[in-house]
Amino acid sequence: MPQPIRPELTPAHSSDLSERFSTVRALSLALAAPLSDADATVQSMDDASPTKWHLAHTTWFFETFVLRDHVAGYALHDERFPFLFNSYYEAEGRRHARDRRGMVTRPSLDEVRAYRAHVDAALLDALPGLSADAQTLVALGCHHEEQHQELLVTDILHMFSENPLEPAMWPAPRKVPVEMPGPIGWIARESGIVEVGHDGEGFAFDCEGPRHAALLVPHAIADRTVTNGEWAAFIADGGYTEARHWLADGWAWVKAEGIVAPLYWEQGEAGWTRFGLDGRRAIDPAAPVTHVSFFEADAYASWAGARLPTEFEWEAAAATHDANGGNQMDVAGPVEPRPAANGPAFFGDVWEWTGSAYRPYP
Repeated sequence: MPQPIRPELTPAHSSDLSERFSTVRALSLALAAPLSDADATVQSMDDASPTKWHLAHTTWFFETFVLRDHVAGYALHDERFPFLFNSYYEAEGRRHARDRRGMVTRPSLDEVRAYRAHVDAALLDALPGLSADAQTLVALGCHHEEQHQELLVTDILHMFSENPLEPAMWPAPRKVPVEMPGPIGWIARESGIVEVGHDGEGFAFDCEGPRHAALLVPHAIADRTVTNGEWAAFIADGGYTEARHWLADGWAWVKAEGIVAPLYWEQGEAGWTRFGLDGRRAIDPAAPVTHVSFFEADAYASWAGARLPTEFEWEAAAATHDANGGNQMDVAGPVEPRPAANGPAFFGDVWEWTGSAYRPYP
């Protein structure tokens, strides 16, 4: 399994860990609360998983690696569940095929909720007496579940997008005056050696370390994310019809798949709309663009006379900004992230592309 670089909490902080565990587990249920049993069972593509599977898999993680391995006398809630809800942990034995998860109509959503309640009660009861290693696994499991919360939301969105009715899971967001960000500013940086990777404070996955030196060449990086309004200008200027801005593989993808806009965008008489968990709405021109591929991001950067930053250029710039303004997954409803008006906004609740491959650190 992925290993944390260091414990997030020690046994002396078990009450804090208990609160964090309960908060994370409650959010997963809140995110899934508007769904029917049928909604929670559908698998809309091989790369997505049903909501019910996410809720059960994250529970299986805690049951297997904490309760089974560290609590004497603990008996599995259901001996059949490890086969159904293991993901890729080879050492844990056989598992149900990923592309067949949508066929698991039983256990029902209510039975999965009961499974979660059983494991939660057992873990909270055992938590004060767990070893430091076991408590570290609880902290790891919380981060693991937060990853699945992001997957949960994206998989639900794709599932509903395949429904011709385009149902809304959440009500429309409260109307607020659109605060358009100012023009993108550019933060210049000279060449030099920077330290990148986990700095040793708090939790980190093993792929975030070790901390090491990286060489940066002179460059400038945008001080905020690209907005929907700016992306619409890219489209209007022939961004999806001219090959000159695209990598060869990207252009082949555009032509083969008929790509004309970001995923979930459609053009109507009144302009561009996007489908989200609040249904189909007019795009918010001030919100960061989302659901674009690497190829699209690279083409946009080329059109804008720039390039995607490297991983280390982005990390060096982001390290000077406060990350606490983002991460709004704790709001179980529609949140429209937006860049800060006339100010740096590196953490806006959207994933950001770099030009770097995903590779281990030296």
